[in-house]
Amino acid sequence: MKQLNRQPTLSKQHRPHHHRLPLPRSLASYLLREHRLLFVLLGFLLASSCFLIYPSFTPLSSSSSPRDTVAASRRLPVGVRKPPLRVVVTGGAGFVGSHLVDELLARGDSVIVVDNFFTGRKENVARHLADPRFELIRHDVVEPILLEVDQIYHLACPASPVHYKFNPIKTIKTNVMGTLNMLGLAKRVGARFLLTSTSEVYGDPLEHPQKESYWGHVNPIGVRSCYDEGKRTAETLTMDYHRGAGVEVRIARIFNTYGPRMCLDDGRVVSNFVAQTLRKQPMTVYGDGKQTRSFQYVSDLVDGLITLMESEHIGPFNLGNPGEFTMLELAQVVKETIDPSARVEFKPNTADDPHMRKPDISKAKSLLHWEPKISLKQGLPRMVSDFQKRIMDEKR
Repeated sequence: MKQLNRQPTLSKQHRPHHHRLPLPRSLASYLLREHRLLFVLLGFLLASSCFLIYPSFTPLSSSSSPRDTVAASRRLPVGVRKPPLRVVVTGGAGFVGSHLVDELLARGDSVIVVDNFFTGRKENVARHLADPRFELIRHDVVEPILLEVDQIYHLACPASPVHYKFNPIKTIKTNVMGTLNMLGLAKRVGARFLLTSTSEVYGDPLEHPQKESYWGHVNPIGVRSCYDEGKRTAETLTMDYHRGAGVEVRIARIFNTYGPRMCLDDGRVVSNFVAQTLRKQPMTVYGDGKQTRSFQYVSDLVDGLITLMESEHIGPFNLGNPGEFTMLELAQVVKETIDPSARVEFKPNTADDPHMRKPDISKAKSLLHWEPKISLKQGLPRMVSDFQKRIMDEKR
């Protein structure tokens, strides 16, 4: 019975013999067999390439907005230079717009100018046409346009009384439909949007100087209403797109600005006085000449617009020079600069002409650290030189 319960055993000579190789030798054999080492090296190279090409990749949630996507794509590792921005400037062939374009290109950005040339002139931006970072599109902002940009400076709208009164319906359409189209573009591509509004939103003010908190005193049915109320509506649309659609917006309220490239006969007082004096004509003063204005040089304004765009503040911000002059005082400065023998001619005042206009810029000074640097007596001679050349070209 003991023999039946005994389990058979294998003798030593019949036991299977396992040949064990040293560990390093077996690993090497495994890698070398079937080109495994080659595939390991290729995988390592591919992974390294991904980290080098996309160092700033950050996963975005499914609820991320276009603005968040654009912001994430702009994140760069420390030590890498910020890439140039793609910027559109509506009205960029105009007086202020062309100076803004100069500054944006000088700092290295790519700029697209959109202009219908109603008041803008191709000559203002002609020197940039050979620049590969510059593009000029003849287009009316009343119609939609599709562009891929990072920032939008919306300047398109005639700003002088002569021009905006010429076709008041078109003026208010530009302010409303043009602003709607540019805000829609900003929403689609996640661009930051800056509206150039105006001191005219204050109308004929009952507060002096005017602060951004002042709601204004505007005639809604007057001859200037197409511009005044148009800009007020543009500000409303801008804030509604910000609150309702999350668009990044900035609002600048621009006060009287002068400088080279102003239209010679645009009806604004500085250009009127300078052009009339250079042509040996009397300077036209409307009313008694005691109404006041404040005048900022164009380079100060451009600096303010760029500072506002790059800041984290929405606004609105008054951008102007708080130095205040009556029309008769301005005429005297022009006489001293150009021709002491120049004469003044008085005419009846125009409808809804504001009696006082002076910005309170304490908000811009406090939050943007911006204030104008060039006085009227410093800036006027630069404008006179430009006007002299253009008036001489007219006579040829």
